[in-house]
Amino acid sequence: MQSTLSFGSILALFGAMVVLAALPSVSVLAVSTRSASAGFLHGALTAAGIVLGDLIFIAIALWGLSFLTETLGGFSIWIKYLGGAYLIFLGVSLWRAQAGSLRASEAPESSLLSSFLAGLSITLADQKATLFYLGFFPAFLDLSQISYADTAIIAAVTIFAVGGVKLIYAFLADRARSLINPTASQTLNRFAGLILIAVGTFLIFKP
Repeated sequence: MQSTLSFGSILALFGAMVVLAALPSVSVLAVSTRSASAGFLHGALTAAGIVLGDLIFIAIALWGLSFLTETLGGFSIWIKYLGGAYLIFLGVSLWRAQAGSLRASEAPESSLLSSFLAGLSITLADQKATLFYLGFFPAFLDLSQISYADTAIIAAVTIFAVGGVKLIYAFLADRARSLINPTASQTLNRFAGLILIAVGTFLIFKP
């Protein structure tokens, strides 16, 4: 089925998503702190997790909230708790890490997966994102006429807009990290850990 999105609508959607992704938020903090504490690759993988979470919620918003209700049922609330608990675990790990572990070249391979899951957890823990997208997308297309082509285009826009902005944050945070000595790096590591613990706690207890 052919796309119902015009070129102008695609450009407008891309611009809006870039602006929204650039605003200070929990996801921006997560990408920046992971990149600053462990290197650009970790920040990039956190950004990839965030984008994947966005794509999941966008698909749900575009094709109906009934999918979430019927598939997850009462289990959906546990996504928030598991995501928050995982972020707290990562925060504690960062707090306990030694200064030397901040070097990206010395980071354990398994922590790459942790960075990706941290980004995914942040997005999946916020189920209100689906409602946000349900209110956001009607400004650009008729959801009753949504096609697979429209979904593919919106997914591509999300990857380039949201992912691109988060990668810029990761790069800037990594550049700043290279200017910090080991003692300051450990302080930054603990600060990043506190942020992740605070974010995880917020996700668990928010209404």
